[in-house]
Amino acid sequence: MRVILIAAKELAFAKTRLGAALGAGERIELARAMFRDVLNAAACARAADHVAVISSDRSLLELANQAGAIIIDEEFPRGLNAAVGLATGALVAEGARTVCTLLSDIPLVTADDIDEVFAAHQRLAAGAGGLGAESVAVILVPSRDLTGTNMMVRAPGDVIPTRFGSHSLARHLHECRTRNLACEVIRMPRPSVDLDVLEDLIEFVRVPTNTHTFGQLARLGLVQG
Repeated sequence: MRVILIAAKELAFAKTRLGAALGAGERIELARAMFRDVLNAAACARAADHVAVISSDRSLLELANQAGAIIIDEEFPRGLNAAVGLATGALVAEGARTVCTLLSDIPLVTADDIDEVFAAHQRLAAGAGGLGAESVAVILVPSRDLTGTNMMVRAPGDVIPTRFGSHSLARHLHECRTRNLACEVIRMPRPSVDLDVLEDLIEFVRVPTNTHTFGQLARLGLVQG
């Protein structure tokens, strides 16, 4: 079973690095818009059997439920890696073999991007001598600056722990090498874009997109006429 897992912070604690540029309510609405874009992409992907969302935010879990996703209530903010670990364990226990984890602040990601990552994983696994996606393998999709990890596919789903945060790409690569796992880094333009600081927002709105995120930034007055 293949599952897409979206990990989302409680909205009140999201995008705090934008605090100097946006008020608390504005950050909440921006984070919600980004989540909706990522959720829509995941719901339209064809390569996965299910979409799951873990969060302690009731409004995000309700959006996920309305979209037909599996909802996993984090109950309280545990930190990103602890939350992903909790959700992954629950999904593996229910039969998930391959887990594609997405962060909730990559609003340009598309269903095609997600399908492409699953396909890349299947090719890597087959090349490693396994039966397609059933083999042990990891795919990493880095952030634009090549330090973070914005998407990853793991099979088995818990084959390595996640190390999201500072320099996570290097940390994930180290985990794979330590365990002698088949691993590949794939650079993808749309999933590489995350929005953490004001400069990211300014760059994002340079090119109009049909996303909830672009619409929210327009409402905030960041889109130049």
